[in-house]
Amino acid sequence: MASRLLRLSLIGNALISLVSGFYIPGYSIKNYEDEEAIPLYVNKVYSDNTQLQYAYYDLPFVCPPTYTKHGGVKSGQGVPLNLGEVLRGDRIYTSDYELAMNKDKECSFLCTRTIDRLDVKRARQLIDENYVVEWIVDNLPGATSFVTVDRSNKYYAAGFKFGSIELSSVTGKPRYLINNHVTLVIRWRKAAGSAGEHGKKVIVGFEVYTKSIGSEDRNDMGCPRDTRAPASGFDLHIPPNNTRLVQKYQGSSYIPEEDDIDDGAKLNIPFSYSVYFREDNRVEWANRWDMYFKNQEGSSKIHWLAIANSVVIAAVLTGVVLMIVARTLHGDGKLQTSDGVKSRRKAGSSGSRTPRIGEKSSSGLFEQLETEDLAATSDEELIEEISGWKLLHADVFRTPQYAGLLAPLVGCGCQIVFVATGLLTLSSLGVLNPSFRGGFGSVGMGLFVFAGMFSGYFSGRLYKTFNGKNWRRNTLMTAMLIPGLLFSTTFTLNLLVWAQGSSTALPFGTLVGLAALWLLIQVPLVFAGSFVGYHRSQAWEHPTRTSSIARQIPARLWYTKSVVPVLAAGFVPFAVIFIELLFIFRSIWQDKSGFYYVYGFLSVVSLVHILTVVEVTIVAMYIFLCSENWRWWWQSFLVGASPSVWVFLYCTWFYMTKLDLQGFTSGFLFFAYSMLACGMYGLLTGTVGFLTAYAFVRRIYR
Repeated sequence: MASRLLRLSLIGNALISLVSGFYIPGYSIKNYEDEEAIPLYVNKVYSDNTQLQYAYYDLPFVCPPTYTKHGGVKSGQGVPLNLGEVLRGDRIYTSDYELAMNKDKECSFLCTRTIDRLDVKRARQLIDENYVVEWIVDNLPGATSFVTVDRSNKYYAAGFKFGSIELSSVTGKPRYLINNHVTLVIRWRKAAGSAGEHGKKVIVGFEVYTKSIGSEDRNDMGCPRDTRAPASGFDLHIPPNNTRLVQKYQGSSYIPEEDDIDDGAKLNIPFSYSVYFREDNRVEWANRWDMYFKNQEGSSKIHWLAIANSVVIAAVLTGVVLMIVARTLHGDGKLQTSDGVKSRRKAGSSGSRTPRIGEKSSSGLFEQLETEDLAATSDEELIEEISGWKLLHADVFRTPQYAGLLAPLVGCGCQIVFVATGLLTLSSLGVLNPSFRGGFGSVGMGLFVFAGMFSGYFSGRLYKTFNGKNWRRNTLMTAMLIPGLLFSTTFTLNLLVWAQGSSTALPFGTLVGLAALWLLIQVPLVFAGSFVGYHRSQAWEHPTRTSSIARQIPARLWYTKSVVPVLAAGFVPFAVIFIELLFIFRSIWQDKSGFYYVYGFLSVVSLVHILTVVEVTIVAMYIFLCSENWRWWWQSFLVGASPSVWVFLYCTWFYMTKLDLQGFTSGFLFFAYSMLACGMYGLLTGTVGFLTAYAFVRRIYR
């Protein structure tokens, strides 16, 4: 008892340390000397109200790069991106903003950008849709700082506003103000060890404060006269040229909208910036990302609630499963020994025979059913004692319909299981973290390609178990079905996003690279795994033989033939994860920075969730087999995959109640990507359900 308590205590401590989570904030620390140049990178603009992102330098109303060198780095030069960064829409370029360690700048003029009415209309649209800008310094995104009401806590929100809207006190109409002056605050502290003793510093914070300053509030150099004083703001408005307008539309009843007037008028926008360096010894370099997570600390209680909810549900199901296992393995699975069943053979007859080759000399349940020397009366008594699932021993392992489709689906499901396990493990250990920009997508793609071996192996071996003959066709379907669906869907959606000019659209070279990864690397790995699984491995042996004539399935009750029981079974695993889903969806669809970091909580909830899928599948298959229906193969897969239906319904609820997406394209992308993700999730849980049911059925018929 003491040893058991000790083991439980160790497991509990391990779980607590796991869910607390940690992250590796970077792989190398950059130390700066005084007045050493610090590059500022511009990335993209994004919004919570749309799924379309745009590269910063693609916008026609920002200062374009001058392609001059600043501290040895040429502006406008693209930064090499990993696959994950490209997939998330990053387009990172060096800028003309000049920063030097510990060297303040009261004001520096950047440029004057001349735009027309079409550009003004575009800028207003981005402001109206709440777009924010992402800049990067020392791998930290520029942040807008917030302070709690009691001023006891400060936290960051990645990005800063592109502009703002206010009502005019004169006309009462909305004024669109562009933030054409930024104040950059770089927080630093002394480097650790000998580097700090030599005066080197590290950056622990990057804050951006925006302001809209009109031309009348600037001096001849283009800088604000006083960056701290209130300003009238720079209005994105071009007054119409009435003289030219009358000449162009003279005698016409058509009066165009102001933004659509083609009168050649221009608007000059001055841009400037200030830079301040401030020492901050309260933040360690290893903890500098904590400021981006502080606004999520209050949700830790909800995460613990999610864990408690999942554990309670799993505990109840565990009790039900243990009862079923005890009944099948120790009760129903044994013959009664009363009323003359101990001795079934006629007195004085040759009551036994020599076992044939491959047969077991056993008095188990199904061996007794196959014994040829049982008396007719004893057979009737024996059959009376056997009912429900025990009657299916000669049909339960019969090859299912569409086995050529089931095997590739299970193989691809094993591939998804491997990828999900790897990503959760690496994220919980801190290898994948926000400072590893694009790491989640890059590592996930690498794991998916490598896991092609597992996909081919399990598909090939299961296909052999189903007595399949054309293993090449099975392998080709395994290699092409799910990866082909993913690639074709991504390609189609990419065309839609490309038509909108968004940076989320994958470049042609990236699409070619993805196709090469799929066709030149993963497909050969699938064939290698399938060859080992089909030719070098034995088919899984079944504990009972299959009869030549299939047993007639009795009239099925509603709870075994309707889709309602399958969905009801899927609701239980969904109830385990629905609380944590809210945080995941917020991170993906609302917080485009993607700063989801509580992978420790997610790992625990995921483990309990998979355990729940296993237990629900066992309960569902026991009820299904007790109805004397031996076609359980596809049923187990569907029961396991059914939580994905509830997750998709949850996506719909989240879209209708939590999101404020504008435009058809954003809504279409949301549902398309949600359906694709739910499909992959259903493939994962469906495979878990199938493998669970297969192991359960093999065990009870042993």
